[in-house]
Amino acid sequence: MSDSTATAPQSGRRFEGQVALVTGSSRGIGLGIASRLNAEGATVILTARNPEPLAEAVAQFPDGTALGIAGKSDDPAHRAEVFDTIAEKFGRLDVLVTNVGINPVYGPLIDLDLDAARKILDVNVLGTLAWIQGAVHHEGLNFRDNRGRVVSISSVAGERPSPGISFYGISKAAVSHLTKSLAVELGPDIRVNAVAPAVVKTNFATALYEGKEEEVASTYPVRRLGTPEDVAAAVAYLASADADWITAQVLTADGGVVTAGGTA
Repeated sequence: MSDSTATAPQSGRRFEGQVALVTGSSRGIGLGIASRLNAEGATVILTARNPEPLAEAVAQFPDGTALGIAGKSDDPAHRAEVFDTIAEKFGRLDVLVTNVGINPVYGPLIDLDLDAARKILDVNVLGTLAWIQGAVHHEGLNFRDNRGRVVSISSVAGERPSPGISFYGISKAAVSHLTKSLAVELGPDIRVNAVAPAVVKTNFATALYEGKEEEVASTYPVRRLGTPEDVAAAVAYLASADADWITAQVLTADGGVVTAGGTA
């Protein structure tokens, strides 16, 4: 066990001295997660496709506590660059948050373009697995030795049918099952969990609530939609020593909407 996880950190600094990688983190949920981990002491590495928004995101962090590396998440060369850079600059990785996800189509499954479906699976499912494989296998990161933690972003759309975004839900159901399978394979050295949000107020989910936010929120027992900060809090908990006996879990963060009979 590494020194950073062997003793309890001071209150509010659960990731002091640790290094965290958050994919797809130039905005929205990913940026919220990176900000929360950084606020609790972690040095954070952010990735995103476009360099300019990524640079703007990194600029929000205290000097020397964040690094941005731009590239396509499903590009093996990009993933290799990210892991090599972390190994060279920091010599360790403690937390991996696989946040990248796409949903380029909306509509019924029966009319789904199969090329689009393959792209969704490639990024959302195989991409998640590839990031985790890379972290585990890279000798310079010491991910096992540091008792690494993986938290993937799934979705309540993977728990029950969600009209219009059904194939996205199918991909996220795969992420949830992948989480459980990897937790069994990688224990006891590495814990693997996931967070499954409902509708979160981000650009990614705009089509699900724009112009009808009050109506959508009324189906949630807490009577509001989620925020990136809500998801970030759940991720930080699962990645922290507070959750040291928790693995193979998919934490639903949905304001109660699934239990109330609603959908994403």
